[in-house]
Amino acid sequence: MSIQTVGREDNHPTNWFTEMKAGDKKTFWACIGGWILDAMDVQMLSFAIPTIIAAFALKPSEAGFIGTATLFTSAFGGWAAGALADRIGRVRTLQITILWFAFFTFLCGFAQSYDQLLIFRALMGFGFGGEWACAAVLLGEVIRPESRGKAVGAMQSGWAIGWAIALGLYLLFFSIMPAETAWRALFWVGLTPALLVFFIRRYVQEPEIFKKTQANLDKAGKKSNFLEIFSPSILKTTILTCLLTTGAQGGYYAITFWIPTFLRTERKLTVLGTSGYILVIIVGSLIGYWVSAWLTDRIGRRANFILFGICSIITVFAYTQIPVDNATIMFLGFPLGFFASGIFSGMGSFLTELFPTRIRGSGQGFAYNFGRGVASFNPLLVGLLSATLPLGQSIGIFALVAYGLLILAALLLPETKGRVLTAA
Repeated sequence: MSIQTVGREDNHPTNWFTEMKAGDKKTFWACIGGWILDAMDVQMLSFAIPTIIAAFALKPSEAGFIGTATLFTSAFGGWAAGALADRIGRVRTLQITILWFAFFTFLCGFAQSYDQLLIFRALMGFGFGGEWACAAVLLGEVIRPESRGKAVGAMQSGWAIGWAIALGLYLLFFSIMPAETAWRALFWVGLTPALLVFFIRRYVQEPEIFKKTQANLDKAGKKSNFLEIFSPSILKTTILTCLLTTGAQGGYYAITFWIPTFLRTERKLTVLGTSGYILVIIVGSLIGYWVSAWLTDRIGRRANFILFGICSIITVFAYTQIPVDNATIMFLGFPLGFFASGIFSGMGSFLTELFPTRIRGSGQGFAYNFGRGVASFNPLLVGLLSATLPLGQSIGIFALVAYGLLILAALLLPETKGRVLTAA
């Protein structure tokens, strides 16, 4: 892979968008739209969990296992989708993954037992994992190198928007419906992302660098091979990126899956009271994504990961371990969301630059979703540990280990800021 970098730096936060061609802007809106709707479907579960626990008489560990199953299957879905994107194209695979996660989210609303919900949610995870892999690669390949971090980071910020939409639907449905109906309605709305496929089919084209790479492979009589990410020349990158993503996602899911339950059980807040605290976290997340996206092009990928990893450790410790009043907890929600979410802004651009084009989908899909697969055990393990320790302490322990792992991986990986992608 080429290690060529560009000399020009563009630190303006929005030039990357205004200078994009019309077709590339449509690609951006398709990618961020898919991620927003993906986040909406995923985050619905965290709001529904307290009601689902009561409806099916679940233990915390059983509820945590639903989250774990979703994330675990998403690891396989992400790798499969990434490999498929290298074979049949980024755009076509993106459409498949969106339809998949929307359909199975919809089915979750009809579950009549814990086992049914577990199966539907696990199947939803395949599409959830695949969508990010396709969207991040697709956008990363159409953006100029000096702005790749800002653009892909901006796409990543769509997660906070989707989370906010899920919160709004949660407040609406639980205000006008009985709880046993409201949680189902949340999942029924999860079918709406399927509408985005019509936009993608009409307006989004494959990146030129992908087309050139495919032409080169065809000329040589070769096909992309997803197993190449385990070859001697790529293996170190694969291992270290897996550790990086495991750390980022391990910390994130240990926190966000259990925060609504933590606020309602340990902080004794109502549904409406909890929503205000979560909204502060979401606002912090959105701003964190934007600031981190700018910083990853300004100070570099590695430095940004290390900075946000250290700050995440500090804020998680303060939020879950220090005995403070509820007003302080609400205030701490902003930096908690800012750093725990902002850490992801540089992930897509970094992975795009670390893997060659012919196996970029496979490498990026596997690395990101391997991390998600390992991190998938954190909701379950936090639930198990909460049987002997307070939930807040359980969250803090797993988050601390995860962010420490991320910092270590960032120190060992090369800097790729400004790297030019090649048709190889």
